[in-house]
Amino acid sequence: MPIKRIRKKQLGQLLIDDGMISQQQLDKALKLQEEKDGLIGEILVDLGFVKEEDIAKALTMQYGFPYLPLSNYEIDDEIINIIPGRVARQYLLVPIDRIQDNLSIAMSNPLNEQAIEDVELVSNCKVQIFVSTSSDIKGAIERYYKDKE
Repeated sequence: MPIKRIRKKQLGQLLIDDGMISQQQLDKALKLQEEKDGLIGEILVDLGFVKEEDIAKALTMQYGFPYLPLSNYEIDDEIINIIPGRVARQYLLVPIDRIQDNLSIAMSNPLNEQAIEDVELVSNCKVQIFVSTSSDIKGAIERYYKDKE
């Protein structure tokens, strides 16, 4: 998986270039990532070096995914029912809108190709990705799926 490592380093470099973290902070996070595995963005947040919103916005800048804060976003039950709660929880994503066979989803890790493939399979739709923070998505899952399972 060298491609993902390169992308993670690029995310870290982008955060350095934007003055959000120092090289030393990135090095510490990368060392932790080698020991524990995990996403570099989440590790940087756990260490308190950046906020979740910084990571989400950096992902949007790096990969071109639009950023969508979910805290005040209303999602219809009809849309929520497209994705089972177990899939939403497993991949930390929520469906937000559907137009014909195009399903928009918000997720914290838009690089998770397996998640996108699974969502396309269960929804029978093409997926358009929006980036949101893990906290926003967890809140939306709690809000919209709590009575569904």
